[in-house]
Amino acid sequence: MHAYRSHTCADLTAAHVGETVRLSGWVHRIRDHGGVLFIDLRDHFGITQVLADSDSAAFKDIEKLRAEYCIRIEGTVKARDASLINSKLKTGEIEVYARSMDVLGAADDLPLPVFGEPDYPEETRLAYRFLDLRRDGLHANMMLRSNVVRSMRNRMWDTGFTEFQTPIITASSPEGARDFLVPSRLHPGKFYALPQAPQQFKQLIMVSGFDKYFQIAPCFRDEDPRADRSPTDFYQLDVEMSFVEQEDVFSAVGPVLQGVFEEFAGDKKVDPCAEWPRIPYAESLLKYGSDKPDLRNPIEMQVVSEHFRGSGFAIFAKLLENEGTEIRAIPAPTGGSRKFCDRMNSFAQAQGLPGMGYIFWRAGENGLEAAGPLAKNIGPERTEAIRTQLGLGEGDAAFFLGGKPAQFEGVAAKARDEIGRELKLVDENRFAFAWIVDFPMYEADAETGKVDFSHNPFSMPQGGMAALEGDPLAVKGYQYDLACNGYEILSGAIRNHKPEIMYRAFEIAGYPNSEVDKRFGGMVKAFKFGAPPHGGCAAGIDRIVMLLADEANIRQVIMFPMNQRAEDLLLEAPSVATNEQLRDLGLRIAPKD
Repeated sequence: MHAYRSHTCADLTAAHVGETVRLSGWVHRIRDHGGVLFIDLRDHFGITQVLADSDSAAFKDIEKLRAEYCIRIEGTVKARDASLINSKLKTGEIEVYARSMDVLGAADDLPLPVFGEPDYPEETRLAYRFLDLRRDGLHANMMLRSNVVRSMRNRMWDTGFTEFQTPIITASSPEGARDFLVPSRLHPGKFYALPQAPQQFKQLIMVSGFDKYFQIAPCFRDEDPRADRSPTDFYQLDVEMSFVEQEDVFSAVGPVLQGVFEEFAGDKKVDPCAEWPRIPYAESLLKYGSDKPDLRNPIEMQVVSEHFRGSGFAIFAKLLENEGTEIRAIPAPTGGSRKFCDRMNSFAQAQGLPGMGYIFWRAGENGLEAAGPLAKNIGPERTEAIRTQLGLGEGDAAFFLGGKPAQFEGVAAKARDEIGRELKLVDENRFAFAWIVDFPMYEADAETGKVDFSHNPFSMPQGGMAALEGDPLAVKGYQYDLACNGYEILSGAIRNHKPEIMYRAFEIAGYPNSEVDKRFGGMVKAFKFGAPPHGGCAAGIDRIVMLLADEANIRQVIMFPMNQRAEDLLLEAPSVATNEQLRDLGLRIAPKD
C-alpha cells in the first residue's frame, strides 16, 4: 500500500466495503457524538467521513485533532445505514472506521475558518491566501480557471493556430498604461520593461512568415485597481493572423469563445457567435451609454432633444441652446410609479448629478395620463410624442439626462443598468455578446485640444492614407472589442502594416518619425521587408473566468492576487531593496520632499 494513500477522498463507494484503505488529507471538521468521533477528511478531490469509537486504537489520538490538521488515516470501509447516506457527497454511501491515525502536519489556531466559508475581511483572506484557497468556493474557481485555459488552448490548436512564447523582459512601449520598469545591471542607467502585451512581438511573428499565432500570455500594467481589473498583471488569450480582414478574425475567434462558454456555462444560455451583433462604437454610446453594453438588458436609450427644445422645462430648453448638447431618454417599462421614479432620482444624485427628470404614464379619467414634474412643464402634446417615440404605455416610465454626451453617458449607462436590474428586465440566465466596431482612431483632450490615439496605436485606419488627410477626429480604425454581460472581454484590430501610413498616423498624434523609429524601430524595420496584412485580438482570461464563475470581483478567480493597493500581503511585496542590490544596479532611492 502507498505510504500516504490508497485512494483519494472522493474515490470510495459501496463497492469498497470491507476493504482496508489509507487516506490522507485535512480535517475539514470534527464532531463528537457522545463517545463516537466523526471527521470530515478533505483533500483536493472531495470529502470522506471517518469515524472512531472508544474501541479504535486511533481514538485518543483523534481526540487531540483540530481543524485543518493534515493527517493520514488507515481503516476499514463500512457501509452507512440507508437513513444516513449523504447524497451530496461522492463518498456518501460509506464511511471509514479508523484503525490508526498519524499527524502529517499540525495546524495553529486558524486566522480564518475553512469550513462553512463565512464572510471574512479581504485583507485577512489575502494574507492567508493558502488557507483561503482551501475553501470550496475558491478552490472550485481555481479549477474552473485551469480548465478554461486548457479548453482555450485545445480549441486554438484544433482551429489551426500554433502556440509561441514571446519575451517577458523587453523594451518600454506606449500601450495605454504605465510600464513596470526593470533596471539593467549590465547596462547601468538603462531599463527593460515587462510587456503590457505581446503586441509588437506577435506582429513580428506574422512578418516572420508564420500564419496563425496564439499564446496564453502574461501581461503587466501598472494600473489603478478595479473590481474587474488586476493592478499589476493579468493573462490573456493572445491571437494574431496573417492575410485577414476584420470578419476573418471574428470567424476564427468567435467559435472558440462560444465553445468555452458553452462548456462551462452550466445552465446558462450562450448566444451563438453567428448571432453576435456588430454595433458601431457611436451607436453603442448612444443606445447604452457604454462601449461594453450588457445586452441582457433590453433597454435602449434614445435622443429626444426636439421634444424639449423651446419647451416649458427651462433647464433642458436652455441647455439645448448650447452647441453639442442633447437630451436622452432611458425607457423604463413597468417602472411607472412615483416611488420607483423617486428611487431612481436618488440613485442619480448618489452618482453626483442633481437628479434625473422623469415622466410616468398611468390611467386617468380621460385615458392615459402623463405624470411627474417634467410632464407638467412640457404639456400633454410633447409628453405624448415622447411616449409614442419610446413605445411606452400605461405603467411605464422614462428618465431623462441632458448636456454634452461625454459628460453624462457614464451616469446614463449606470442608470440604464440599475433600471434594468430594479425592474427585473435583465435575463440573468444568459451570456449575451456583441462586437463593438468602428472605434475612433483619435480623441482630443478636453482641456488642451491635443489629439492622441484613443485606442490601439498600431491599428489600420479605415480608408488608409487618404483617411489621415482629413479631420483626425473623423477617422475610424479597424478596431473592435467583444462585450459580454457588461464587460469588455476581448480587444483587437487589423494592424497598420504599411510604414508610410504608420508614420503619418503617429505624426497626427504628435510623434515625429524620429520618435517612431526610436520607440518602434524593430517593427518599422520589419515592415520595410514585405509585411503581410495581419490582425488579431486578445481575450482577457481573468474576466472570462470571473463571468463563468459568477463572481463580481476578479480577485476571486486569481490564485494569488494583489490587494486594492497593489500589495501582495502574503509574500509582502513590494519590498525594500537592500543596499547591495541597489549598488549592483547603480540606483539610489531619492528621499521624499
